[in-house]
Amino acid sequence: MMPSLDALGLAAAIKAGALSAIDLLDATLAGIAARDPQLKCFTHLTIERAQQQAAAVDAAVAAGQDPGPLAGVPFAVKNLFDIQGVVTLAGAKLNQTNSPASQDATVVARLERAGAVLVGALNMDEYAYGFVTINEHFGTTPNPHDPNRMAGGSSGGSAAAVAAGLVPLTLGSDTNGSIRVPAALCGIYGLKPTYGRLSRAGAYLFSASLDHVGPLGRSLRDVALVYDLMQGADPRDPVCTAHPPELVSQSLGEGIAGLRLARLTGHFDRGMERPSGLG
Repeated sequence: MMPSLDALGLAAAIKAGALSAIDLLDATLAGIAARDPQLKCFTHLTIERAQQQAAAVDAAVAAGQDPGPLAGVPFAVKNLFDIQGVVTLAGAKLNQTNSPASQDATVVARLERAGAVLVGALNMDEYAYGFVTINEHFGTTPNPHDPNRMAGGSSGGSAAAVAAGLVPLTLGSDTNGSIRVPAALCGIYGLKPTYGRLSRAGAYLFSASLDHVGPLGRSLRDVALVYDLMQGADPRDPVCTAHPPELVSQSLGEGIAGLRLARLTGHFDRGMERPSGLG
């Protein structure tokens, strides 16, 4: 099984020579082979590609080079993200006959440039329309803490893979809770970033005016770093901001002093109560 460290801990061990990226990948793939037949998190594995990436990380470490902040860390992505050479399913059997993606989604490429190792694509509700990850074509992903309970969705495979310890990091998408719901139900961290802060180029969008992409992880510091690494302008996504990245991982220990919170009133105060005077 994969060592019980978060992504930053694994990267530090690899850069220090205490763990090789190839050994970590082998342990990751063994864990997936042992547990995923029951969890049904993965719909595709990129084994050969991952082996090449892990070998490159180990070669960089051996040469005294810095392979990046996520050196050798395995990650996987919801199967609506483009992976070069792989058909982008978006949870739909109908898409299986499509041509393979010609290039990686922008956020996938940015994590790989940081040294992360892509191991595959993950199950989801069909076309991201759902909160349960009960997929008639690729199987149901249960909650890894209790298989009688649901993992949530639509990024259920992404959340369950992290919660089960299959990989320390995943990517998902969120229109109306599709990162936050499964992260909460599976007991991990998930972030729906500010709209336009991360590029969605190469992601199969459910609703272009509402969709966000974001990370899920084992620790808050992992999610913060991955968010920082994926920021940056991208002409492939017209709503991606051209403003400079606003990095957050170095400010996690600052507390909430000076933070301003807004609370909606009016209808949101009343909830579903019928206003007085109405029949």
